[in-house]
Amino acid sequence: MVGSTDIYAEDFSAGVDFLGSQAYVDKERIGAVGICGSGGFALSAAAMDSRIKAIATSVMYDISSMGNDMTGEARFEMLDQLSQQRWTDFENGKPAFQPTFPEKPVDQIPEGLDPVSEEFFTFYGMDRGWHPNAFGNVTSTSMLSLMNFPSLAHINEIAPRPILFIVGENAHSTHFSETAYDNAAEPKEIYVVPDVNHVDLYDQVDKIPFDKLESFFTEKM
Repeated sequence: MVGSTDIYAEDFSAGVDFLGSQAYVDKERIGAVGICGSGGFALSAAAMDSRIKAIATSVMYDISSMGNDMTGEARFEMLDQLSQQRWTDFENGKPAFQPTFPEKPVDQIPEGLDPVSEEFFTFYGMDRGWHPNAFGNVTSTSMLSLMNFPSLAHINEIAPRPILFIVGENAHSTHFSETAYDNAAEPKEIYVVPDVNHVDLYDQVDKIPFDKLESFFTEKM
């Protein structure tokens, strides 16, 4: 799977295109919800697409920031390595891709994983959330796009449209939402769901704050 900050944001705008074409949809009351990495891309889309009137993210990840934490020589070396990989991909006729999760769901978590990887594995690597098209990675050279095009560079321009950041009390991803919150302009809100980790807010319907999402979009649009 190719990873592209622009393509991911465009997917949200394409969704707005479709919704707005439906006779039963009020074009002035279209919002966006993004979970995990899609939270960052929903915000990126809203920064350029004024048709998105309110945005809610849940356990947001700013994936592009993970490719921009290097500076100086280390950043140049990474960019050079990935640039050279493009030659190899072209010669091989296919891009390098290293899956994170197994081709079939497993019953046990592999040994030696760090806590974050272990948490993701409980979802994507097991029956709970395994899918044949979700191996948990992008092509190696996709990192070039993520390093060159930060998703949230214009988050402050979303205002005066409101943003709701939903985080889990025990979620390892909370710092992404806190950073985005600090960089966004008002109106904005962080809502903490007690006693949940990151992946709990993927599929645990008894823990996902649907009532908060409903009230947010009802009040703000």
